[in-house]
Amino acid sequence: MRHRSHALAAALALSCATLQAATPAKPATPEADATVLRETANALFAPVPATIETVRGQAITAAQVELGKSLWFEPRLSRSHVISCNTCHNVATGGADNVPTSIGHGWQKGPRNSPTVLNAVLNVAQFWDGRAADLKEQAKGPVQASVEMNNTPARVEATLRSIPGYVDAFTRAFPGEREPVNFENMARALEAFETTLVTPDSRFDRFLAGADSLDATELRGLSLFVDKGCSACHSGANIGGQAYYPFGVVERPGAQVLPAGDKGRFAVTQTASDEYVFRAAPLRNVALTAPYFHSGQVWDLRQAVAIMGSSQLGHELDASEVEAITRFLGTLSGRQPQVANPVLPASTSSTPRPE
Repeated sequence: MRHRSHALAAALALSCATLQAATPAKPATPEADATVLRETANALFAPVPATIETVRGQAITAAQVELGKSLWFEPRLSRSHVISCNTCHNVATGGADNVPTSIGHGWQKGPRNSPTVLNAVLNVAQFWDGRAADLKEQAKGPVQASVEMNNTPARVEATLRSIPGYVDAFTRAFPGEREPVNFENMARALEAFETTLVTPDSRFDRFLAGADSLDATELRGLSLFVDKGCSACHSGANIGGQAYYPFGVVERPGAQVLPAGDKGRFAVTQTASDEYVFRAAPLRNVALTAPYFHSGQVWDLRQAVAIMGSSQLGHELDASEVEAITRFLGTLSGRQPQVANPVLPASTSSTPRPE
């Protein structure tokens, strides 16, 4: 009887095991899918930090930030006394100027679309071709570019030294220096201010932290963004801005989107393999910064997504995929910086006149 009982138990156990193996697994719930997607996203991306406290290992002071804020809106950094940093990188419009290419000195048009300044401190380098290693170096470029502010370091220093309010502000920002009002410190102050132009707390950041802040279409867009390969170039906290890639890996877009005369990073390195190579655009706040690409010739974010699918990934995305990815990109817009327009110190009789 005991042997029969053991045999029956063994048979029942085998039958249960067979039944379990034959029973198909229950489909994953939306909640389970979102959990797996969140884990994947946290491995590829990171939230935008609420504050940046150091650059190149140096602490940023409140006095430097305050001076940099004034300089950001200061049109007298330009030879014409008309153009400020905010002209082309307007903090009220996504940190860009929302035109194909910026208008500079003497109504000249710049060669490339103005990148957003928001979260720029998170990029590996500055400009589309990465020719500036950091924001301090970048700040010097537009001031001197003939097509932008068309000024010189000596003239900038003469302007700032002629204004007592700036002399005081530079002395507070860079204490202990024999001559704090100089072109280098101008760039350092602008960099300090730019570190405050971060946009944390996007719906995507809240999703990374565990909140159910994305709807079904946006979650599908995130999944497609990863599965189709977009995240291979657009990753990290700024969802891009970390490396350089050819524009047109699979198929080059037309000359309007990719002008033949602009060879991108090749102009910096003079290396043939860098022809038409550009820094991967950071996608934070991308819904606010049309038009798109370095040429600024694409106004519709959906069209930009479709172009990237075919040109970079070799995927002809269908309409629903384009819509889902675009909807996901909309979740990358974070809390915009609240910057009050400062009252600038007045010129004096020794301030160089506009030209």
